[in-house]
Amino acid sequence: MKVNFLNLGKQPIANKFITESEKSSEFFYNLEVGFDLDTCLVTHMNYVDPPMMFNENYAYRGSMSQTMVKHFKEFSDTFKQKDIKVLEIGSNDGVFLKNWNPTTTYAVEPCANFAAETNNLGYKTYNNFWTYELSEQIKSEVGSMDLIFAANCICHIPDLDQTFKAVKNLLSKSGIFVFEDPSLAQMINTNSYDQIYDEHPHVFSVIALKNLLERNGLAIVRVDNTAVHGGSNRISVTHLKDAVPQDISVQNNIEFEMMLGLNSIDTFHKFNFKVRQSKRDLVELLTKCKELGKKIISYGATSKSTTVFNYCNIDSKLISYVIDTTPEKIGKLTPGSHIPIINTSQIETDVDVAYLGAWNFAAEIMNKEKLYVQRGGKFITHVPIVKFI
Repeated sequence: MKVNFLNLGKQPIANKFITESEKSSEFFYNLEVGFDLDTCLVTHMNYVDPPMMFNENYAYRGSMSQTMVKHFKEFSDTFKQKDIKVLEIGSNDGVFLKNWNPTTTYAVEPCANFAAETNNLGYKTYNNFWTYELSEQIKSEVGSMDLIFAANCICHIPDLDQTFKAVKNLLSKSGIFVFEDPSLAQMINTNSYDQIYDEHPHVFSVIALKNLLERNGLAIVRVDNTAVHGGSNRISVTHLKDAVPQDISVQNNIEFEMMLGLNSIDTFHKFNFKVRQSKRDLVELLTKCKELGKKIISYGATSKSTTVFNYCNIDSKLISYVIDTTPEKIGKLTPGSHIPIINTSQIETDVDVAYLGAWNFAAEIMNKEKLYVQRGGKFITHVPIVKFI
């Protein structure tokens, strides 16, 4: 049973950047989040239909971030067996795939624009959503997989039982399933409520994943905590009956999450209070900057900032424009808040304040924008509290 603990209000499709003519027909839904008392899963009360989010117009490109390029290369380099069969679920523009041999590497990508790109790179890509039926098709065509990998994808799929059954079906007897998604523990610790949007119907704790995986015949054998996307967990999984001895990291993470109270609804009612306070503080700080005549922009047209802008009712009255370098976003308007998105290699000289819409890439951004900081420019973030950096 799910208990509602947070309402982030009317929200648009987070990655659907629109034109002026599309404003009147833009889709909105009410974003409410609940806690499943049976599994301890944090999940939306109602899910947006996946084809509305993941289609031929999908705009997020993993390869645009050097942080992510480096991250996936380092992970791939840990596998010395170059002849293993690999499948990636949610391959995006090939940022992970490019580290692997095309003759033994396969992909699943529901967004037709990216599926075409990776097929053209030589990686057989199934332009479908991940289902049990698709796992059966792949198994019959190319056989079982030694490594099934997914990054920031499993948390996108509403039906987790079918997802894990499909993985189990396609995973070889000694194979490993590795997936990375934002960490619920980090979201609670940093008050980063913008990890919640339409594409993230779930935010995972290790506690909840253990419950869900084991009921589908899979076992967690290792948990790696990473810094990407504001704090993520890399979960390594094998068949339950063939599980290797569990790494101490699994129990350490579960004990830490129990200490945080991630198995109790009370923790999430407290989180609700902190989120509402963050909204008040951010609007107040941006409004004061505007009243002082400061020019404010936002850095990064991100899904995270879509949640923040729409929950906090922030629009072009407070923020002049958003800068981003993703081709599919340039010249469009931000979802719901309708702030113009422009392409610029660096922050312009008349900007006084930049809100970090891509706060999870703060180090990369600050390094790139040294001149802006040197001339007195300020960054604002809401994570873990609203403040100037």
